Amino acid sequence: MDRICYHTQECRGTEKLEKPVACKRDDAWFGEAYYFWESIEDSDFWGKVSKKATGKYDVYKSTVNTYDFLDTVFNEKHYKVWSSSIEKLALKFKMELGKELSLKELSDYFKNKGLYKTVDGVVFQDISSNESHYLIKGMQYKKRIQLAVFNKLTIKDFVYLHTDKSNGYDRYK
Repeated sequence: MDRICYHTQECRGTEKLEKPVACKRDDAWFGEAYYFWESIEDSDFWGKVSKKATGKYDVYKSTVNTYDFLDTVFNEKHYKVWSSSIEKLALKFKMELGKELSLKELSDYFKNKGLYKTVDGVVFQDISSNESHYLIKGMQYKKRIQLAVFNKLTIKDFVYLHTDKSNGYDRYK
């Protein structure tokens, strides 16, 4: 299945990217991967709140083939396998090491055990704190969906869309 999605990056001048940049942050949900948003609104919100170093961010549009993705949002079987794996690992860390598992430790464990070798990526739901997207106060009725892409060959195209300011400007307010 092909999905249209959006990649947000810090604006680094007039040159635009020709391909997405892999995220290598320790707090990335699935470790090193190419991260995309399913909605342009969420992509812009991410640019506004997370891409502040230069005061601007760029948004790119891509088509990603998600046929061999673990879909934890819309596929109940995938979700149950994924959530039970996380719970088992978290309990193991707590029981054996007496500490809570961090996102980096979780991602590193899955990567070292080769659990993501058979999938090209993961579709997952992020929890949003952006209430400006919701019509009902305190109710998150829209899913904030991200894709973590491990196999860059699933990214079919990569096109620059726009540059916006990240210093308090919100085009969707």
